[in-house]
Amino acid sequence: MPRLAVAFFCSGFAALLCQIVWQRMLGIFAGSDTISAALVVGAFLAGLGLGSLLGAWLADRLSPYRALLGFALAEVAVAGFALVSKFFLYDLLATELAGVVDSPIAIFALCFMGLVLPTTLMGASLPLLARAVATDLGSVAERIGSLYGLNTLGAGLGALLGGWLLVGNLGYTGSLALAAGLDLLAAALALTLLPGLSRTQPAPAARRGADAQVEPFGSLRLWCLLVFLSGYVIVALEIVWVRLMGQIGQYHAYLFPTVLGVFLLADGAGIAFASRLLRRIRDPRPAFFLTQAGGFALGAALILLMVWALPHWPVNQFVSPDMHRLRGSGLLTTVLLTLAVVGPPSFLIGMTFPFVQRAVQQDLASVGARVGWVQLSNIMGNAAGSILTGLVTFHLIGTAGTLRLLAVLSVLLMLGWLWREGRGRRPEMAMAAACGVALVALPGNAALWSRLHAERPGQVVDWAEDRSGVAFFRDDNRPGFGPHGPFFIQGFSQGQIPFLPIHQFLGALGPLLHPDPQRVLAIGIGSGGTPWAAGVSPATREIRAIELVGPVLTAHAGIATRYPDGPIAEMLRNPRWRLEYGDGRRALSKGETQYDVIQADAILPEGSHSGLLYSAEFLEQVRRRLAPGGLYVQWGPTQRVVATFASVFPYTKLLMPGSVLIGSDSPIPYDPAALARRFAEPAVLAHLHRGNRGFTEFAALFADPALVWRPGAQRPEAALTDDFPRDEFYLNNGVTYTQSLRRTQDLLALDGH
Repeated sequence: MPRLAVAFFCSGFAALLCQIVWQRMLGIFAGSDTISAALVVGAFLAGLGLGSLLGAWLADRLSPYRALLGFALAEVAVAGFALVSKFFLYDLLATELAGVVDSPIAIFALCFMGLVLPTTLMGASLPLLARAVATDLGSVAERIGSLYGLNTLGAGLGALLGGWLLVGNLGYTGSLALAAGLDLLAAALALTLLPGLSRTQPAPAARRGADAQVEPFGSLRLWCLLVFLSGYVIVALEIVWVRLMGQIGQYHAYLFPTVLGVFLLADGAGIAFASRLLRRIRDPRPAFFLTQAGGFALGAALILLMVWALPHWPVNQFVSPDMHRLRGSGLLTTVLLTLAVVGPPSFLIGMTFPFVQRAVQQDLASVGARVGWVQLSNIMGNAAGSILTGLVTFHLIGTAGTLRLLAVLSVLLMLGWLWREGRGRRPEMAMAAACGVALVALPGNAALWSRLHAERPGQVVDWAEDRSGVAFFRDDNRPGFGPHGPFFIQGFSQGQIPFLPIHQFLGALGPLLHPDPQRVLAIGIGSGGTPWAAGVSPATREIRAIELVGPVLTAHAGIATRYPDGPIAEMLRNPRWRLEYGDGRRALSKGETQYDVIQADAILPEGSHSGLLYSAEFLEQVRRRLAPGGLYVQWGPTQRVVATFASVFPYTKLLMPGSVLIGSDSPIPYDPAALARRFAEPAVLAHLHRGNRGFTEFAALFADPALVWRPGAQRPEAALTDDFPRDEFYLNNGVTYTQSLRRTQDLLALDGH
């Protein structure tokens, strides 16, 4: 058991490390929106489910010797796939087929094909190990629970260390190599145990009468249904935690691994703890229902407590929505809140796994099959919780509605138990009542998001939520002044209305430099400043702007309704502008339309998945979609961003002190004096004035000499790639901003923002 425990711990660690990397690689192929992410997760879980079926069918046909040998061979095969996976998942799917394959069914099928081998082997590993350790019926549930608990602890540590340390220091390829090494270590440890294992298959237990005696705690089919519901609730709750903590702590590369890691570590600790209790428990059914419902009730109570505490001292000193929380005390507070809110309920629900094994393991000859079927039911519940929550309930009833749905499921579970077996049981009745209280006490969506975004009396808000995220505009409601306040997208308040000068500068620069900017593509809409300013030239007849977070467009529609004479309303009704929801990078991979100007809305390089819009591979995509003489404009916040940009575009200019990059395959028609005159033209100023009447000194954003790279000049190497987005993993790779950052911030402050 000690060596197997270490082996299965390493296997869990490696599996989560692989999952993090594979999901990133396939996200480039499938897209970064939530529908595509759900397809990738669904393909991963489908493979695990297939492995559970295979394990259920195969394990009990093997002796303990052959079952453990099968586990070792599976680990070797997973290691081999980890080493070669980049060639298929990235080099073929992400590079060659992104944008070519558009059907969700085809995307799912290709993701499944890419993951089916390793995930099937991962799914089969627990039934095989269960067969190997099943030597005594009295201890088999405890052994299986202990092994699975350590596997889950390894997975949690893999998520935490993978997200916080390994991927940020080793990159995707290096992380996969480390995962392969851990799988090989697991295989080696298992092989050392083969000489002591029996080569004889256990005989089936003799039937001793009615099925009730063989299955005294209920049928395997019933427990599979209960495990399915349990798996649904816990994964749906995990997705709710990710959304809430993303708004509180801002979405960054470390947030999802933190939530996932805390969830898995606490879940594994609960499994290990409950496995120690099994010998003292005669009937595991009450323990299952109490811990399942108790986990949800505690989770809902902790969410309520956190939401109540956010606007109050001392929490509001560190995680106020109006401050950045990516470093220092803000980041630390987010991690502590995650531990407090995610850990305890995950521990309780994790305890259910050993209780289920105690209930279903009644025959040594069918141990592997029963483990496999229970695991399959749990995975199916996980898949349903992930896909239905991420794609359906978030979209239809929002985060608060999803929590209430989970409360209803928890109440129904408890009432079903009380009606059938436990009437008069006070602990179970109290837990059912606690879930019912959560159903009533949870706030609605409007109240939840208003509190998380610090809405104050007298303010007017426009917000929206769907499967792709949350957008929230907090309007100070100043009569006669128009909209005024921060615009939040996924917890970030990078945008403002009136529009920030840097956003308008990014939008106007390309059309004012290009001699005939007929077609403009904007990657990102944000608060609206960049696509609005892109219409500054009368020569521009098409401005296509693509936004990854759909509620941004819904929030803009609300603003346009209240301010019909404003620039946002103009963009929504003027056919020159085409604002659409979608993945900008994927849009670049589709079609052959070329643009005179392409520009990217300013995003923080530390934001989650921002590396996909700063990498050399993305910039090469942009180059291919530029018309002859076309210009690409983006913010150049860090030295790595600038170096990567200059490594791709033959002609590159970095305008200072605004830190704005211009790239092209042709000489860039940049004359600072002429550009300053263009910005001073009455028609140009009038257009930009509609976006922000408090700022007109755009020439100050390029008053310093520009940095220039031309063909033949020495060029830096690409510092940011799809395989290693270093700036996104900013805690592992110190981010050095361009020297003008402080002055840029001072310029942004000139308009009162």
